[in-house]
Amino acid sequence: MKRIILGIITLFLLLSAISLDVSAAKKSSKLSKEAIAEMSDTIDKLTQKIYGRALLSPQDNENLIGIKIKLDNQMLMAANPELAPLYYKAGNVYRLREMKPEAIECYQTILENFSDTALAPKAKAMLESLGVQVAAPTAEGEESKDSESDDGI
Repeated sequence: MKRIILGIITLFLLLSAISLDVSAAKKSSKLSKEAIAEMSDTIDKLTQKIYGRALLSPQDNENLIGIKIKLDNQMLMAANPELAPLYYKAGNVYRLREMKPEAIECYQTILENFSDTALAPKAKAMLESLGVQVAAPTAEGEESKDSESDDGI
């Protein structure tokens, strides 16, 4: 009987700990307006350093990587249009540092998740300047007129 009671108590404590971890993760994963503003300021400072031909310190690199990780983690939870400018600015920093794959990833995120924002055409232009072919999105199930004319029907 003691084993059953001990097992039930252990199971209850385990389930409580798991539910607390999940709820804490959900609360901490949402970026506040202050966090977004702080990330924007940090990226602006990094951009100023790059334009001023200053070298980025290891701390600067760590900050940039941390911002990108936070943005990507937030995107896993929900796409927030307030993140589009941060992705664009981060893409610019990566582009200026000649880190092409990272820049492409930032600009592509804007096109895929924030295509209705004013930054989407700018991101598309940046991708094209980096040599990436950007296909115009088509409606689902819509075929191009070229494919219809090639059928000979």
